[in-house]
Amino acid sequence: MNFPPAIQQPGPALLSTPITSVGGIVLCGGQSTRMGRPKAYLPFGPELMLQRVVRILSDVVSPVVVVAAVGQDVPDLPAGVEVIRDEFEALGPLAGLAAGLAALEGRVAAAYASSCDVPLLTAGFVKFIIAALHESERGDYDIAIPRDGNFYHPLAAVYSTRLSQVARDLVAANRLRPVFLLEQSRAREIDVAELCRVDPELHSLRNINTPAEYAAALRDAGFDVNP
Repeated sequence: MNFPPAIQQPGPALLSTPITSVGGIVLCGGQSTRMGRPKAYLPFGPELMLQRVVRILSDVVSPVVVVAAVGQDVPDLPAGVEVIRDEFEALGPLAGLAAGLAALEGRVAAAYASSCDVPLLTAGFVKFIIAALHESERGDYDIAIPRDGNFYHPLAAVYSTRLSQVARDLVAANRLRPVFLLEQSRAREIDVAELCRVDPELHSLRNINTPAEYAAALRDAGFDVNP
């Protein structure tokens, strides 16, 4: 599927752009099949993995909503963090994103969307993506999303909450790939090479899916690999 070429990348001045009216969405309703146990509850230093991601994101944006599956247990989270339930079961990230955008629509203009399994996420990375969304003086971008060649990172992206109904309509039509939302939006694509300026090893894009990846992330963060 062809997309327009990436638009000119943000310069250093964008990192000082004020972050206003931006919330956060953290999806944690996945099956954790390859990990063999719920990733939200994986110990990571003094915290659990979901708690860590929520804390990092909360340092930059507010409010933060966590999207969990119906009946899913969720670790204790700080006051003010909202847990909402994805009304659809096992339909993937677009359905969870739709639920999160619906919860924040009318309260914030945009939201940074993340999975719960990126414990090496950095605040600087989140700020950079948000600044990219606000780069246009016309304010006409709907999404700011990292791109690595032909691969996009939909759960390391910022979405205008005005896309809430578009996302819900796509889910209702069983068009469940996040790329379908890109097709119906004006996307500010950010080449991953540009992101190395704020996250040289691109740790913020590093999902933890297997026990080996979990152990490696713990080592890189300086924590015990056998928590």
